[in-house]
Amino acid sequence: MYDVTAVRAHFPALDSGIAFFDGPGGTQTPTPVARAMSEAMLAGLSNRDRLTPTGRRADDIVTSAREAMADLLGADAAGVVFGRSMTSLTYDLARTLSADWGPQDEIVVTSLDHDANVRPWVQAAQAVGAQVRWAHFDPDTAELPLEAVTAVLSPRTRVVALTGASNVLGTRPDVTAVATAAHQQGAYVFLDAVHLAPHVSIDMAELDVDFVACSPYKFFGPHLGVLAGVPETLESLQPAKLLPSPARIPERFEVGTLPYEALAGVSAAVDFIADLSGEPAGTRRERLVLSYAEVGAHERGLQARLEEGLDQLPTVRRYSRARHRTPTAFLRVAGVDGIEVSRRCAEAGVNAPCSNFYAIEASRRLGLGDEGAIRAGIAAYTTTEDVDRLVAGVHSAAELVG
Repeated sequence: MYDVTAVRAHFPALDSGIAFFDGPGGTQTPTPVARAMSEAMLAGLSNRDRLTPTGRRADDIVTSAREAMADLLGADAAGVVFGRSMTSLTYDLARTLSADWGPQDEIVVTSLDHDANVRPWVQAAQAVGAQVRWAHFDPDTAELPLEAVTAVLSPRTRVVALTGASNVLGTRPDVTAVATAAHQQGAYVFLDAVHLAPHVSIDMAELDVDFVACSPYKFFGPHLGVLAGVPETLESLQPAKLLPSPARIPERFEVGTLPYEALAGVSAAVDFIADLSGEPAGTRRERLVLSYAEVGAHERGLQARLEEGLDQLPTVRRYSRARHRTPTAFLRVAGVDGIEVSRRCAEAGVNAPCSNFYAIEASRRLGLGDEGAIRAGIAAYTTTEDVDRLVAGVHSAAELVG
């Protein structure tokens, strides 16, 4: 039985009494993660080597973090790359891949995606004269049909950039079906799993994608980015790098000295998730799968409660209605400015911000312009009381227009 009270005890920030629904922008940090980062810094670190205690400690931290992320993503540790952010890693990869593109080539992006999985590819294509093909989601259903992607694929497609879950709508496209269609055309598939990784157990091989990127601070870890690639694919690529920096993978793709203390936090975050199931037996990967199943059941129950409460108000429009979606609500209150709704929620001790959250194409396609809407994301530490407070805050805002 999932014990949310026991889980919450690991998060000092929750003692504030705030109901945090801003997890899609970054979750709160559990004590084991903060402790791991502090201990790494205080124990002594130096550049990686196997000759000194501090060098070995740094090297072991990096190796452990690669193994942890490989377990989380169902990936190969030899293909796990760390960087400043998912955005910076995507830009780096787009520039590397586009070195071989020309006017005869095409890339596919979607209007469902966060701009970090749109603009790097669009700008890389524009720089070399390659063509950009758009796959659009249905604004009425919030779905991205497979046909919307396959309709813009061709033998000239080089990359399909796709989200695993929309960071505003929660929509989860059929990634495996898209990957199969893209590979039939000889294209790479780059998966943005930033909003998927906090809620769903990912198996990179099962999804059949070539690259997957995520952000540990969205699942209780520190601020940095992770890119996992098929090692053989990474081996075939030559990113720009300093002359004396390592030529091997994955270090070939990592610019500068890694943040060792943050990587210690990454390992701790993955271990924390693996422990949520309370099952001590099995490999870390097996325990992660169990934990995601239990947390997912908890989140879906709260999601149903939240959506039922919101849908009772005729002036509330909820845009997040896809059949397969993460526990994320995206909504507007008719006649009330979105910032005012967020302010009402904040007065009730609820963090539920209003923005386009960098999903600028999605916001515009929904008719919300650049302002966006209220986003409320449920996390492993969310409770029924939190949900009820959020609903009450939205109801309070709706009362402004009678």
